[in-house]
Amino acid sequence: MKKTLILAAVTASFASAAYAQSSVTLYGIVDAGFTYVNHEVTGSGQKPLYAMKSGNVDGSRWGLRGKEDLGGGLAAVFTLESGFDLGNGKSDADGRMFNRQAFAGLSSPYGTLTLGRQYDSVVDYLGPLTATGSWGGTYFAHPGDNDNANDSIRINNSVKFQSANYSGLSFSGLYGFSNQAGGFANDRAYSVGAGYENGGLKLGAGYLQAQGLDRSANGAIQDGAPDFSSVGGTQKQRTFGAGGSFAFGPAVVGAVYTQSRYQFAIGDGSLRYSNYEVNARYNLTPAFSLGAAYTYTQALLRTPEASKASSHWNQFGLQADYALSRRTDIYAEGVAHVGAKGDALSTQVFGTDAPSAGRSQVVVSTGIRHRF
Repeated sequence: MKKTLILAAVTASFASAAYAQSSVTLYGIVDAGFTYVNHEVTGSGQKPLYAMKSGNVDGSRWGLRGKEDLGGGLAAVFTLESGFDLGNGKSDADGRMFNRQAFAGLSSPYGTLTLGRQYDSVVDYLGPLTATGSWGGTYFAHPGDNDNANDSIRINNSVKFQSANYSGLSFSGLYGFSNQAGGFANDRAYSVGAGYENGGLKLGAGYLQAQGLDRSANGAIQDGAPDFSSVGGTQKQRTFGAGGSFAFGPAVVGAVYTQSRYQFAIGDGSLRYSNYEVNARYNLTPAFSLGAAYTYTQALLRTPEASKASSHWNQFGLQADYALSRRTDIYAEGVAHVGAKGDALSTQVFGTDAPSAGRSQVVVSTGIRHRF
């Protein structure tokens, strides 16, 4: 009897030790508030919008993140993440249980290798240097989120390697398979990026190429890509850019340049966006911060009907944020998106439901955000 009790105690000890080396974390963000848009095209003309919106700054989401220590510096990891609309409780999954991220893999002292639905290197290295990918959120994105700084696109069927941090330097590479027999290059994507951090300095560069953005049933990109169906759909997207930020005292300033080139599937058509952004954030107190960003975007459209047409926009954004606790904050922000007379493309703040019929659109929002 005594030996049995001792064996049971030892077994329980080993089981507890094994359990302690594994962890699963439930996490998420809930973000909701009130939004005013001065101009949105409707069936009866152009009207203002007053609405309660979910995800004004960060898309509301919940997720599971797990890790198991395998010994020898190796660990099994996974992430499952799903978005939802806090206003009505509906999932944003569009037929997917985990629409934002879903991957598993192995981590080591040299880096992490993962497989599944993941973000590309532009999101990893350029997004955090922009206002939309750091403190500003959805409405601060560049027109149409053409460069994916606001992570509209996720890559399916992807293999990704994220390196360890080598004295401030890190890099990543990703390849998304088409999963089509006889169509290896029809709907695939690949991306590379690198970053460097030293003290208050952050630098980043990234490249993304996506082919056959036809949102096929099995392809690397099935959602989130800009919709150019009116000009025959998109055959290829190339996005690249570089930027940096510097923190000194309570202030952070940054600058980013990105360019996105879209080649249309029908006809000799193309669309090129060039985005130039400067941003800054200042903590007046540990709890209260102010942020501002300005982006100039130029677009050049070439189609058989319009051999060459251009558009350009100036976007201004301001945000005030107050932390009620470590996890909960309230915010107020405004974004103005202004185009030029005679622009070939419409004027619209990203995240709104419809473009403006005129040359400008203004969004004002306020809300509460909680992280868990």
